[in-house]
Amino acid sequence: MSGCGGCEREDPVSSEDQIERLAKWIAGIVSAEMAPGAATSRAEAEAEVQKLKTDTRAQCIPEVHRQHTETKPRAKEAQRRKRPTRPIRTFKGHSDDVISVAFSPDGRTALSGSADILGGGDNTLKLWEAATGKELRTFTGHSDRVVSVTFSPDGRTALSGSHDNTLRLWEVATGKELRAFTGHSDCVCSVAFSPDGRTALSGGEDETLRLWDVTTGKELRTFTGHSHNVCSVAFSPDGRTALSGSHDNTLKLWEVATGKELRTFTGHSAQVLSVAFSPDGRTALSGSADNTLRLWDLTGP
Repeated sequence: MSGCGGCEREDPVSSEDQIERLAKWIAGIVSAEMAPGAATSRAEAEAEVQKLKTDTRAQCIPEVHRQHTETKPRAKEAQRRKRPTRPIRTFKGHSDDVISVAFSPDGRTALSGSADILGGGDNTLKLWEAATGKELRTFTGHSDRVVSVTFSPDGRTALSGSHDNTLRLWEVATGKELRAFTGHSDCVCSVAFSPDGRTALSGGEDETLRLWDVTTGKELRTFTGHSHNVCSVAFSPDGRTALSGSHDNTLKLWEVATGKELRTFTGHSAQVLSVAFSPDGRTALSGSADNTLRLWDLTGP
């Protein structure tokens, strides 16, 4: 129930009570004017009016005070948003373009992948301490630009995809290369771990997605259907389906266990460069070179 000016009452008087009071003092005024000596005098009616006014003010004052005190935090927040945003820290160490970054699951470290576009001899991954920006170690082994990096769900290993057509698995604690995954016939553009960390997914410029056994490095299956580079791949939260975005301007939804294409999503007018599942797995988000993001329903037929 709203009080004066839409204020919320903390100890509200019911509408019925107010109506009854109003009826009494109106009747009192009429009685006083029409029949002197009636039970309700003009003075009593005026007293009732004054009481109603006092009740209403009392109900509104706490709300007015609350609105006033809440204005200050909102004003401060508006000022904060107008201030220039500055980085907390800068991580320096790469000698060429940094193309991909990722946080560890616990947020204490970060991973980066770099290129050798300018001939700086990089093509490395680097591990950083997030709190200080300190470079902890460098992972070397790729012979071309590293364009995708990700941590395993437990944070103990990391995966990278490169234009040297390989994926590589790394031990985070030591920087040791554990294995290389070969099978793509062109650049590997995107890599992802399954939620349980037992398999990995990759997308490449050979127009395919590939599923890998992380422990053995064995290729489990190939997903075919795109007609151009596969730029981005992602597992659903339950690991049963996967999503891909391609230079053919489409997204595709796949059944991981079989490699079967379940659905194709069309609507973008340029390359689909990035894809992601919502936390509940019911919707997908895509980013495209057509300058838009699009949200898709994955639950329909």
